[in-house]
Amino acid sequence: MSDNDDIPFNRDFPLVPGVVEEVVPGVRRVLCNNPSPFTFTGSITYVVGNGNVAIIDPGPDDEVHVQAVLDAVRGETVTHVFVTHTHRDHSPGTARLKAATGATVYAEGPHRASRPAYASETRTTESGGDWDFRPDVTLKDGDVVTGDGWRLEAIWTPGHTANHMAFAWPERKLMFIGDHVMGWSTSIVVPPDGSMVDYMASLEKLTRREEQLYLSGHGPEIPDAVRFVKFLMRHRKAREASILHRLAKGEADIPTIVRASYIGIDPRLVSAAGYSVLAHLEDLVARNVVATDGDPTIDGVYRLAGPLA
Repeated sequence: MSDNDDIPFNRDFPLVPGVVEEVVPGVRRVLCNNPSPFTFTGSITYVVGNGNVAIIDPGPDDEVHVQAVLDAVRGETVTHVFVTHTHRDHSPGTARLKAATGATVYAEGPHRASRPAYASETRTTESGGDWDFRPDVTLKDGDVVTGDGWRLEAIWTPGHTANHMAFAWPERKLMFIGDHVMGWSTSIVVPPDGSMVDYMASLEKLTRREEQLYLSGHGPEIPDAVRFVKFLMRHRKAREASILHRLAKGEADIPTIVRASYIGIDPRLVSAAGYSVLAHLEDLVARNVVATDGDPTIDGVYRLAGPLA
């Protein structure tokens, strides 16, 4: 397969909620029973190591799921908890897990938006932010945390959220990628929590790394990961081109652009598609490719700032 070939999404993920599965030696996963159009079959919690273990992404505030994770490590000691980002399907279960284990919690930081909200901007996100989350230890890009038989490097990957952090295991050439890259679908970028500029920069950053297996927050593992990232970058650039193609026909609001660019979309995802378009439009307005009156918001009307090159 060449780098110009499309890499198909993989929706084959038969893991049953609550069942412990070893993905690769030294890494287990447990699926939470919180399926939705945004979470696929549910959120995944990972267990790293054996004996003295780390847990990545405890999941939502779900007593049944946290108990399933604790059952998965019965007889072992949880020394570390890592959180990739603070959406409510990933981080709220941390409090229950810490109370049960006393483990130290590591993350990039509390939830925050990628930019200040505009005065005219009022909306709620589908997954929502976990504004109560606070890590015990804040990590910077490149920080390394070691445990019993494992070593994880913090990779700051903003875009899906401002505080999104992946965790690489360089010696194993694998990365716990959170929601930044998913094998079953593209990740949603919703301003102001998310930023398309940051998201694309983070994808580019990943292409310069050597990890070739991604373990995602939802859905199956992603082999040949760097090539897959390049596919996602092409996909986003094609989405931008589609938006510009529609605006070349005349000014339009976001629902009009969604209808032109997302043919056959699941009706439950139309609102999220609108915010993804907004993320692209924010970037295009900042680059003076697209214009709008006032701030670029979900209710705005957009037009080309000049003729396309």
